[in-house]
Amino acid sequence: MRARWDIFCSVVDNYGDIGVTWRLARQLVVEHACDVCLWVDDLRAFERMCPDIDVRQDLQWQEGVQVRHWPAEWVAAPAADVVIAAFACQLPPEYMEAMAAHERVPLWMNLDYLSAEEWVVGCHKLPSVKFKGVQKFFFFPGFRPGTGGLLREAGLLEQRQAFQQDASAQQHFLQALGVSPTAGARLISLFAYENAGLASWLEVLSTDGRATHLLVPEGRILGDVQRWLGLDRLAAGDIHQRGALTVQVIAFVRQEQYDRLLWCCDFNAVRGEDSFVRAQWAGGPLLWHIYRQDEDIHLDKLDAFLELYTADLSPDARAALIGLWQAWNTEADMAQAWKRLLEHWPEVSLHAETWCLEQGLQADLATALVQFYESWI
Repeated sequence: MRARWDIFCSVVDNYGDIGVTWRLARQLVVEHACDVCLWVDDLRAFERMCPDIDVRQDLQWQEGVQVRHWPAEWVAAPAADVVIAAFACQLPPEYMEAMAAHERVPLWMNLDYLSAEEWVVGCHKLPSVKFKGVQKFFFFPGFRPGTGGLLREAGLLEQRQAFQQDASAQQHFLQALGVSPTAGARLISLFAYENAGLASWLEVLSTDGRATHLLVPEGRILGDVQRWLGLDRLAAGDIHQRGALTVQVIAFVRQEQYDRLLWCCDFNAVRGEDSFVRAQWAGGPLLWHIYRQDEDIHLDKLDAFLELYTADLSPDARAALIGLWQAWNTEADMAQAWKRLLEHWPEVSLHAETWCLEQGLQADLATALVQFYESWI
C-alpha cells in the first residue's frame, strides 16, 4: 500500500514557499509513486505559477497531486502517513490531534529553510518537539554532505545541457515569450525583491561597451526598474532601451518555463529559495537576493553560502564575486563590483558549471525524504 503524504504550505513571500512545496509534491508523485496532498493557505499565489489552479475549489487535482485549500477554519481531515510542515508552519491543532489518534504514528517532519551553515549538518534529522507521542523531526535541505540535499528532478541536468546546446530550441523558447535579443547581447534575468542598489547596476549596464538585454519577470523589483526608467507604469510586454541596455518585462511563467529562461541567460539574478536553487542547476553565473530578516541575520546565511560556493575560486575572482553579492544584499553601489566581476567572467562561468555538477552528485531532496521515511518505518 502506497504511503500517503500531506505537505502543509503557508505562503509567506508569495512564491518561494509554494514554489518549493509544489516542486516537491510533483516529484514525490512522479518519481516515488507517493500519494500526495498539498495543503496551501493562499491559492491565488499558487495560481501565478500554476494557472490551471481554480482558486474557488477547495479540493482539486493538479499533475497527480491532490491540492487542498488550507482554510482558516479547519475542516476535519484524516492524518497522512508522512506529514511535512514546510518552513516551520504551524499545523492546525485539530490535525495534530488526528495524527495522535492515527492507527500508526505518522512521520512528522519540519522541512526547514535552505542553509549552507555548518550547524545544519549536526541538526539534520534530529528529533524536535513531541505531541502526544507523535515525534517531529528536523529535515534540512543543504549543500553539504549530511544534509537533505536540493530539489532536483531526475534527468534535470541532462535536459538542461541538451537545451543549452540547441540554439534553435533556445531561440524558439525566447520567441514564444516575445524575446528577440540582438546578436551578441548579454542576456540577464532579474527576479528580486525591492533593492535601492538596482539603479547603479542598471546605469553601468547602460553605459557598457557590450549590449545587455535584461529580462524582468513581473514581481516586486519592477517598481525600482520603473523609477530608473522614469516611467509611471511598467507591464508585461513592455520594452525600453537606454544606451546599451534593453529592459523587457515578461509575464510570470510556470516553473518549467522559468527553468528554461534561466538556462537561456548568461547571468541570473534570483531571489528567495526556489529560484536560487534553480539558478544553480542552470550552471551559469548568478546573483542571489536573500530574503531579509530582522537584525540582518540573513547576512550570516549569505556569508556561509559564499564561503562554501567560492572556496575553489582564485583569490581575485572570489573577492569579485563576494563583493558583488554583498553589495547587492546591502543595497550598496553595484557599478564597481559588477565591473570587477566581468574581469573574471570566464573563471566564474566555469566554476558555476562545476559547482552545479558537484551538487548533482548528492541525493536530491525528494529522494532523501523518501529514504528517511523508509528507514523510519
